[in-house]
Amino acid sequence: MKPLLRNSLTSLVCLLASSAWLQVYAQSAIHPISAYTQAKKHAIVYDKPAPNFFEGALLGNGGMGVVVTTRPDAVVLYFGHNNVWDIRIAEDFKDEIGTFAEVFEKVQQIPDTLEKLTDDPWYREYNKLTTANYAKPYPRPFPCGRVVLGFDRREATLLGHKLDIATGVCDVSLLTKDGKHLTLRVFTEMEHDRLWMRLLDAEGRDASNVFDRIRVIPDPSTPKEFPTYAVTEALTAGTLAFRQVLPRQEPADYNPSTGDPGERAFSLIAKTNVPLEKKPRINWDGNQEEMHELEAALGDGDELLICVALAEGLDSQLPARVEKLDVPSVEAASFRLAAEQATASWQQYWDKSGMRLADEFLECIWYRNLYFFNCAAKDGVTPPGLFANWSYNNIGTAWHGDYHMNYNTQQPFWMTFSSNHLEKNLPYVQLVENLMDVSRKWARDYYNLPGAYFPHSAYPVTMTMNPYPVPDWGWEICETPWTVQGLWWHYLYSGDVDFLKNRAYEPIKAAVEFLVAYIKRPEARGGDRWDDDRYHIFPTIPPELYSLRPGFAFNYDVNIDLALTKFIFNAFSQMVQVLGTQAEDGTIVESIRDILTNFPDYPMAKSPALGPIFVSVPGEHDKVVYNVPLPLTTVFPGEQHGLHTSPDTLQWLENTFRNQQNEGGNDLVFLNLQAARIGLLDLEQFKQQVNYSLLPNGTATDMVMQVHGRYSDQTNFDFMAGMGIWFENFGLPAVINECLMQSYTGTIELFPNWPMDKDAQFTTLRAVGAFLVSASLEGGQVRWVNVISEKGATLKIKSPWGKKGFIETAGKKWPITTELIELETTSAEEIILTLE
Repeated sequence: MKPLLRNSLTSLVCLLASSAWLQVYAQSAIHPISAYTQAKKHAIVYDKPAPNFFEGALLGNGGMGVVVTTRPDAVVLYFGHNNVWDIRIAEDFKDEIGTFAEVFEKVQQIPDTLEKLTDDPWYREYNKLTTANYAKPYPRPFPCGRVVLGFDRREATLLGHKLDIATGVCDVSLLTKDGKHLTLRVFTEMEHDRLWMRLLDAEGRDASNVFDRIRVIPDPSTPKEFPTYAVTEALTAGTLAFRQVLPRQEPADYNPSTGDPGERAFSLIAKTNVPLEKKPRINWDGNQEEMHELEAALGDGDELLICVALAEGLDSQLPARVEKLDVPSVEAASFRLAAEQATASWQQYWDKSGMRLADEFLECIWYRNLYFFNCAAKDGVTPPGLFANWSYNNIGTAWHGDYHMNYNTQQPFWMTFSSNHLEKNLPYVQLVENLMDVSRKWARDYYNLPGAYFPHSAYPVTMTMNPYPVPDWGWEICETPWTVQGLWWHYLYSGDVDFLKNRAYEPIKAAVEFLVAYIKRPEARGGDRWDDDRYHIFPTIPPELYSLRPGFAFNYDVNIDLALTKFIFNAFSQMVQVLGTQAEDGTIVESIRDILTNFPDYPMAKSPALGPIFVSVPGEHDKVVYNVPLPLTTVFPGEQHGLHTSPDTLQWLENTFRNQQNEGGNDLVFLNLQAARIGLLDLEQFKQQVNYSLLPNGTATDMVMQVHGRYSDQTNFDFMAGMGIWFENFGLPAVINECLMQSYTGTIELFPNWPMDKDAQFTTLRAVGAFLVSASLEGGQVRWVNVISEKGATLKIKSPWGKKGFIETAGKKWPITTELIELETTSAEEIILTLE
């Protein structure tokens, strides 16, 4: 079922007068977009009950996530939180796993005549050994339970719901038996883990209560070995709550009576403004039935207010008594204050950037995914895993709901830079910092090398070893530079030298130290294997392809390894210049220069129909069906190739794009962003793929696109849709941003992949160099461009009119005389480009 793409009929005035950039615009006669007002046009409307988890409205504050579902007889809310995990972890077989050198030597002895390594008895058993820890069901996100608000269907009918993404308010519509329209208004606070509900009439006034019961239900997936949750039923105070302890130790070692200092806990508390009571009912077989535990009848009243709070933390620090938790009084004044603060927070969020597009579908996708991202992630909270903060039972727990460092984890954060939401990249920075200890330890103990080797899979729990050390995945070298790439981007787009020094320097340096040492191993240069004197990245694994092969076929010089290694080497060399650390880092820079001087070429093949193409690894043919779009990773994320490269290279990139086959699942953002970077994205085909992937809740899931790769005619093409809310696809705004503006080379280029006959305007997209860029395309012509320099860097921008138009800044105006405009700027300076 497809979601209904309806426009909201209501709009509010966006109170943005306090934003700095708006004050600048007020002086320039160039009018910015009110993203808050535009977002209101893209409400998600469902005109019938939505009982399925994937039909419900998504709410959240970056920590707590809530899914608001509706049944013909109830509103059901599912709670989750990025901080709430089953934190148990298996770290068995540390000694048996051995070291890289030991495993490498054994694999070298396996005959290259075998079809796959697991045909060898030793490797087959070693493979089982190294996957055993990951086979445990924990760690995983832990669902925090449900709240059911039920009503008598003879008294009311549920009509549907509407989610206003501008404010994060979900309105559930009901019709009473006497024809009155009621609204249950639902929203989450943005600074506290609390959800509010209020019943309103058609005029927005408090309505008499039609709900007859409330129930709190712990998640059914709670392991039996966990301590039984503690129940609070303070009926006269209108409170139902439970408290669940989350053990740190595995079942064999856990003693519920003594616990463990590291174990965590959470409480889910529902509190109403009316007293509760237990009322028996007659069940289907005619016998009297008592209400369930944590279920009670709601009293009548002229108004209904409910607050649901989620508290979490260390078990030793989380109060056991509900009355000691931070739950406000449930009254109209508290509701109003919470609503005002939440709206102000959303207005501030939308203040950052905005756009107005003639293509309504693309505009809708941009705003909705920015909304979802704000619900799912924020600084100071555990970074979201695969399925962010929405979970129930086994939904949201596939692959442990963990961090996969070969695209899944990085992808959603790609949009934070150009969308001018750098604050939303900070959870990713925190993740990298959290991984430093285990990554340094793995580099030292397993590889016997300096620096840090970042693992393929990771969890937000204390780890002392690589969680998934199987060579088929654990030897992907690209994941180490890929993990730290976003820290360098954060500096490039922000110009924040303090961030570079205090948060980016150490992780990037540690990754580079490992890569230099790994590439300079004797096995990776010369000898019988290499008929040259170049350095090689060996062994390694192409992401999602081939695994480790007998004889190491397809296990060296992978396209993405080369591209990302070159990227992070160049980044480190620039970082040393910016921070002035030549004295301590000069030796590493010299090694980088030596390696890059003797670096392998990117692997290529020939397509009979198209000519030269890039492929993922040397020796590969032109008919591979990829899972991750590897052949164009020199374009993105490698940023080695693009519209700035030579005509020959551009032709090879186009050949590669036309030839490439992708099976789906991992390419909705990735491949289309690559295409935009080289000006080849067909927006209509992109929209079709997005639409194919949409769920009723407005999010895009991972959908299979074709067979002949890992999937067959027996594959359910939507098999990943039920796994959870795919956080990675919230990166979709990045694709649209790259169509409207590119700046990764240091030169700003406007509308590089946008049809000139479609009007478009964007406000304060962020460019490399800490520039905030706004522009308007109307009637086939760029009308104006506005740039605000945050840090006073040198501005380089391609004139959208060639050697025409005018530049205005600091009260001066002069004609454009070059196609590439280059200006020295000062901090907070505004530059305006106009045709007239």
